[in-house]
Amino acid sequence: MKEYTENELRNKAEVYCLAAERCPSEVEAKLQQWGASPETSAHILEHLQKERFVDTARFCRAFVRDKYRFNQWGRMKIIQALRMKQLSSEAITGGIAEIDEEEYRAILQKLLQQKARSISARNDYERNAKLIRFACGKGFLMEEILPLLPQTDGNEYPCDHEAMD
Repeated sequence: MKEYTENELRNKAEVYCLAAERCPSEVEAKLQQWGASPETSAHILEHLQKERFVDTARFCRAFVRDKYRFNQWGRMKIIQALRMKQLSSEAITGGIAEIDEEEYRAILQKLLQQKARSISARNDYERNAKLIRFACGKGFLMEEILPLLPQTDGNEYPCDHEAMD
């Protein structure tokens, strides 16, 4: 494995951070992979934060937006993923605050409608149980899911609230 100087490592880390939004733990892991000592990693990370190549709050906001919009994850799954990246509770809370509630709810509603079409169930209770399990698996909370499930008499499509509003 090639030995890098601190300058080379700093330059590689800057390029790595420019390619996408990164959190400190990702940069640290990459530096370690490139053979940087813990002291060198600490110096480089400090430099990257000072020069705003790495910004935890910015990373959290971007991560949250991407995960709920593109991956269609719920709050709990996003929070868990951020915790695994060793980010502070304050940073995570700030990131979660980025969620646009209307858009978030619309995403959950669309997910439930799509899933409802693809599942078979003997009755409303069984169908709703399957939808709840599905949405919880995506990281959505019960209090977010339940209002979007119909209390049906069997005649309407699950989660089709446009007809009820």
